[in-house]
Amino acid sequence: MTLVAIILATLAAGIGSVWVADLLLRMGLGRGSAQQGMLSLAAGALLATAFMHLLPEAFESEAGAHDLFMTLLIGVVFFFLLTKAELWHHGHEHHHAPVEVAHAEAHDGHHDHAHGHTHGHAHSHRSGGGWSLLTGDSVHCFGDGILIASAFLADIRLGVIAAVSVLAHEVPHHMGDLVVMRQTSHRSAAVLKVSLAGAVTALGGLAGYFLVGQLQDWLPFFLTIASSSFVYVALSDLIPQLQKQFSARETLAQVGWLTVGIVLVTVVSGLAHGSR
Repeated sequence: MTLVAIILATLAAGIGSVWVADLLLRMGLGRGSAQQGMLSLAAGALLATAFMHLLPEAFESEAGAHDLFMTLLIGVVFFFLLTKAELWHHGHEHHHAPVEVAHAEAHDGHHDHAHGHTHGHAHSHRSGGGWSLLTGDSVHCFGDGILIASAFLADIRLGVIAAVSVLAHEVPHHMGDLVVMRQTSHRSAAVLKVSLAGAVTALGGLAGYFLVGQLQDWLPFFLTIASSSFVYVALSDLIPQLQKQFSARETLAQVGWLTVGIVLVTVVSGLAHGSR
């Protein structure tokens, strides 16, 4: 039962996030205030999952607080190094590249908006057909799958919450991927390629199920590593994009969406707890 839940959840987070991203792009919601809202919601969901669910579960174990905090620190540094190696790159950088984005949107038939949600290395990805981007995506998605599996093995409710949080933060990430991929591929081909990378989340889930299942005594540390990933993504990748100069109204909207992300995790937690 747990394995089936892991497979379904990882597929929903990995592939479902690509489909949602494509739908939002087609609706013209990949720019401006809508983009900021999604980033804020994702940051709120990740932080709430880490601090309100994963870490409390880890600290309720017999593992020592010092060891868990050390694991949290090591995890943050580890994901920083992965980012440096371009293996954990989320592509949330919203550099304004009018020519490249306009080309991608024109290729898809949408000339009325250039949302600037493109990968920081668009030039190299364009020449390589985006395969280097998909390779980095696949590595990241595999890691997400392991983290989701770790949460499920601790508690079904935690697994659902982790999957929802991963889906939330992968949507804006995959929007950037799709824009880059559309520079060299048709929309449907771009969606298929990014979906294949997203499907690797399920492979990570399978690997995590068998790996963590054999290391049950280490489960609190796996949960702490999952937390370090969520905290790192939120604080280094998402929130910096929300710290640019915005009007008071836009800032209030960001805070509102951040709160929605936290509330979303709380609601999902309550629903999952009630269905047990």
